[in-house]
Amino acid sequence: MPAEFRTATELAAALRSRQVSSVELTEAAITAIEARDGALNAVVVRDFERARAAAKAADAALAKGAPGALLGLPITVKESFNLAGLPTTWGIPNTQNIPVTQDAVAVARLKAAGAVILGKSNVSTVLADWQATNPVYGTSNNPWNVTRTPGGSSGGSAAALAAGFVSLELGSDLGGSLRIPAHFCGVYAHKPTLNLLPRRGHAPPGTPALSVVPHHDLPVIGPMARSAADLMLALDVLAGPDEVEAVAYRLDLPAPRHTALKDYRILILDRHPQVPTDAAVRDAIEALESQLEQAGCRVARSSPLLPSLEMIGSTYLRLVMAFMGGTLPEPDYIAARQHASDIPEAASDQRSLSALSKVASHRAWMQADFVRTGLSHQWRNLFREWDIVLCPVTPTAAFPHDQRPWDERTISVDGRPVRYGDQFLWPGVATLCGLPATAFPTGVSPDGLPIGLQAIGPYLEDRTPIQFATLVAQSFGGFKPPPGW
Repeated sequence: MPAEFRTATELAAALRSRQVSSVELTEAAITAIEARDGALNAVVVRDFERARAAAKAADAALAKGAPGALLGLPITVKESFNLAGLPTTWGIPNTQNIPVTQDAVAVARLKAAGAVILGKSNVSTVLADWQATNPVYGTSNNPWNVTRTPGGSSGGSAAALAAGFVSLELGSDLGGSLRIPAHFCGVYAHKPTLNLLPRRGHAPPGTPALSVVPHHDLPVIGPMARSAADLMLALDVLAGPDEVEAVAYRLDLPAPRHTALKDYRILILDRHPQVPTDAAVRDAIEALESQLEQAGCRVARSSPLLPSLEMIGSTYLRLVMAFMGGTLPEPDYIAARQHASDIPEAASDQRSLSALSKVASHRAWMQADFVRTGLSHQWRNLFREWDIVLCPVTPTAAFPHDQRPWDERTISVDGRPVRYGDQFLWPGVATLCGLPATAFPTGVSPDGLPIGLQAIGPYLEDRTPIQFATLVAQSFGGFKPPPGW
């Protein structure tokens, strides 16, 4: 593996043993970004001078044996996180000059662990697309094929990792915004258990940094990297309650259920009742299934304990669209109500359900939440018998850039057009009930694009899917650099 593709864990060890300095790593990252990011547009907010100063300070601290799991490691973070002195726009025009005076909690924790932050990576507008494009910073491209999207909304993050610019990133996820970019770019990401990582300071531009964040019951923040071990490293730095003035915090998560791959009990899914899955993704699952069986894992394709995927999809759609509707500007909300008034209340197709849920009453939301509670109970029962649910991240590999109006877009699944919005269904399997899910690379499609899968684990047992992804990489191979990078 070329030096620029070393993992965060390897680089942190090299820094500790003084094999390399933080200044050297930081300058190498800056040089790479300046020379090669023109083709990708991944690192769109650059803070190189402060990074250079932080690297010098890190080297001085390393020389004294100072603590810090990430001490001296250059990284970038998603543009949507507050970083004092830099703009936070979420891709929304005319927000670049809103002052940002305080770091997000997650950013502060990364800094406290010694990370050197080079800048911020690109996002989709309002973090609401599976592409990384917006009017402020433009479009990010996929290092595997620049005509394809790197995913969204954490698309710039995944592209920066795959290209070798940095070894660790910080992103967020509501509809797959960590996992889909990881899958599209051949890297790793972890969607944590709901509320495991504090979200304060990850909010739209101009939002006050209150000591209590709004109670949103779907979105999370999480790490991205080029190895599963690095996800664990970052999780240990980031996890824990948001104690506003606490000097120290610690959260002891359960250990992984198993340390040997052969001991894992894996339920594999490759078909969803509400959206087709492309043959390239199904083939990757089948290939890994065979490898897991040969490794001695207990593997199955069905279980009576599995909650209904159709009920998960419909309930997730109701709740996520209610979330979206609640954040609409008043004129847009009025238009949405007018549109929904023409749809029969009993309509259950996904397009109609989406429109109705965007303006749903609190009673309707509560009814959907009751269904979610029942599904959570079913998941708890399932994870008594199984350790991992292995399934697609999304129906296809990275698709070509498509910036037409949302309703005009489609994706191609085995040569057939599928509604663009249906990509949310596979990510929603984990998101609805707040389950942890680790996205990891597993192969390459016939078109030469990476294929990733997600390992869904039990509630609060985040270390189990991360450890599973680690063992898969050790046994069958993990990250591979994109051709030409």
